[in-house]
Amino acid sequence: MRVRTALVGTTALLLSAALVGPAVAAGPAASGRDAGGHQATRRAIEAAVAAGVPGVTVTAKDARGTWSATAGVGDVVTGAPRSAADRYRVGSVTKTFVATVLLQLEAEGRLTLDDTVDTWLPGLLRGHGHDGRRITLRQLLNHTSGVYNYTSDAEFVRAYFLRDGFFRHRYDTLTPRDLVATAMRHEPDFAPGTSWKYSNTNYVVAGMVIEKVTGHSYATEIRRRLVRPLRLTATSLPGTRVTVPRPSGRAYSKLALTATGPTYDVTELNPSIASAAGEMISDSADLGHFYSALLSGKVLPPRQLKEMKTTVRTDGSANAGYGLGLMDTRLSCGVHVWGHDGGIHGSATSAVTTADGRHSLALNFNGDWVGGTDAVTEKEFCGG
Repeated sequence: MRVRTALVGTTALLLSAALVGPAVAAGPAASGRDAGGHQATRRAIEAAVAAGVPGVTVTAKDARGTWSATAGVGDVVTGAPRSAADRYRVGSVTKTFVATVLLQLEAEGRLTLDDTVDTWLPGLLRGHGHDGRRITLRQLLNHTSGVYNYTSDAEFVRAYFLRDGFFRHRYDTLTPRDLVATAMRHEPDFAPGTSWKYSNTNYVVAGMVIEKVTGHSYATEIRRRLVRPLRLTATSLPGTRVTVPRPSGRAYSKLALTATGPTYDVTELNPSIASAAGEMISDSADLGHFYSALLSGKVLPPRQLKEMKTTVRTDGSANAGYGLGLMDTRLSCGVHVWGHDGGIHGSATSAVTTADGRHSLALNFNGDWVGGTDAVTEKEFCGG
């Protein structure tokens, strides 16, 4: 999508160049009918590999059925291909799940989106002009809170996203309060409700609100309310587990502020660095199913789904609006798709569906430096 919504943010996702060595060839379709109706999508993932992405996995579902394909490799050492069943870190796609849980709690009368943060977490957002008494839950979910983004903190970037810091700290456990404290060392970006800026801190706080309201962690509530009822068997919230469940490939990054230099295997990391802003693991089939169910009205009551789809303008993009953990993007052919992007070390993900939930697409790059997934989405919904 046009607006960068990855966990690590614009600064920290400038993490490297192309793979050292020869370009990786595109692989065969993993499942479903061959390119029938998806030839342009296949060419787009092959182009991404030619541009330097180690490997891509993609699944689309429409009225004609389910189609999956892969290109490139899941392991640059062994040459093992990617699989349509690969599980991968989905980064900020987690935000849609978190927002959905909060909207379900609203539908149950347990909170309102106009509650302030201090209603549930008194004193949490204080420091350098932050004031949780003036910030609503709705402003957290649509990024109009002005709360500083903790992943933009220069010290945090050095410690967790650049090479030397990453290899020292990749297994560290951070609490949500640790992440919020990093943000509170900075001034707000703007007064609440006066502008828009993407902030991972918003969703760390949203996860803390879920725990305060329910008495259970946001991860427990996501499992109970979404993962199990929708039978998302490849979807997990790893907490502090550093590995990715199999089947899965490896994840690669440059761990630098440039797109050049060596490539590193960053598959193992402690995802507490992301918390409710981007902890989850899933696969393309699960993500497509989730967004289709959500947009077709099977997950939220009509009033809450309407709230979720009420968007605000985003900075620097005339064709995208941000709702409550959900983006609306107008493609070049006029089609609107709803979903979210996600990025975390070595992984770039996009999952979208049409407004009726009938045509979905989910894909993952196992490298974080080559660019976004927009071209693949364009080709799937707009054709050649």
